[in-house]
Amino acid sequence: MRSHTHETKGFSILEALLSVAIIVIIAAIMVPIYYSTQSRNDLEVAANAVVQSLRRAQALSEASQNDGTWGVSVATGSITLFKGTTYAARDTAYDEISDMAGNITYSGAGETVFTKMYGLPLSTGTLTLSIPVGETKIITINSKGMVDF
Repeated sequence: MRSHTHETKGFSILEALLSVAIIVIIAAIMVPIYYSTQSRNDLEVAANAVVQSLRRAQALSEASQNDGTWGVSVATGSITLFKGTTYAARDTAYDEISDMAGNITYSGAGETVFTKMYGLPLSTGTLTLSIPVGETKIITINSKGMVDF
């Protein structure tokens, strides 16, 4: 006499639905974490780019590069290193534009110009960069031209 063994192959509909539900739950947890991490990274990159541009403008002013003063202007979505006494009166041929993530807002000193030869800022203050998740980076420029964040 033969014994009949019945082997099942594949997945039942219940197992498939359970697998899909687990994947959906994991995705629902991970997506907000990913966006939060991405925003924090964007903020860090933007703060470093602003500080780098400020220090470069100061160095170019101290060196009297192209016989002029240099400055930095921060706007929504961009950072511009420029040659001139103000952003409005700049020589656009020397502009160096860096992109900044669109989710970053700024407040405070949006334009900083450094004096020729001495590299001292014409104005001091702070520039605050913020992201929607509530984190901020504060960049401070003192009267001696020290850039700190």
